[in-house]
Amino acid sequence: MKELLVATTNLHKFGEIKGILDGIPFELLCLEDVNYNKEIIENGESFEENAVIKAKQVGRDTGYLTVADDSGLVVDALDGKPGVYSARFGGEDNDYTHKMSLILDELKDVEGPKRTARFVCVAVLYSPHTNTCKIVKGVVNGRIATEIRGTNGFGYDPIFIPEGYNRTFGELDPEIKASISHRYKAFSQIKGLLLKGGYVNGNTSSFG
Repeated sequence: MKELLVATTNLHKFGEIKGILDGIPFELLCLEDVNYNKEIIENGESFEENAVIKAKQVGRDTGYLTVADDSGLVVDALDGKPGVYSARFGGEDNDYTHKMSLILDELKDVEGPKRTARFVCVAVLYSPHTNTCKIVKGVVNGRIATEIRGTNGFGYDPIFIPEGYNRTFGELDPEIKASISHRYKAFSQIKGLLLKGGYVNGNTSSFG
């Protein structure tokens, strides 16, 4: 079977992506599966730049058709923070409970209508054979809750309430989140590209 390398070590994210890409004629691998532990310096100024950096480095180093994403939370009242620094916000060594608490503290005086935010996911499908990228984007709008709520999902899910709902991603059934999330919107487009055919691992073929 053809192989697609998902450039992540986050098993929660990998599981979510596998669910979205279910049905494609590829065996999905994560970085741990190919023993890839080289440092990836994501120093771009946008989600797109970081996703391209990651996809190209991993694809070139391994020779696999590779998909990478950069995702994050954008909070309007915080001038777009944490944005591309979502994973590093408040310090890389601190857990997401700490990161979420920092955001809630910064928004303590911000009223409900002004607590707007969005989750953004940019995914990049890269073929090392042709050095070609396909770039897609998914966005889900919503607002920031006033407290951490729920234990489902991961990352900032327990403080993000998607538009049209009164519960956070941390409270919603995982199947609901999976059908509306930023990652779902981005990787559904990746799935569409892969199902068009002509994509096999980067050693033998190229983008169709």
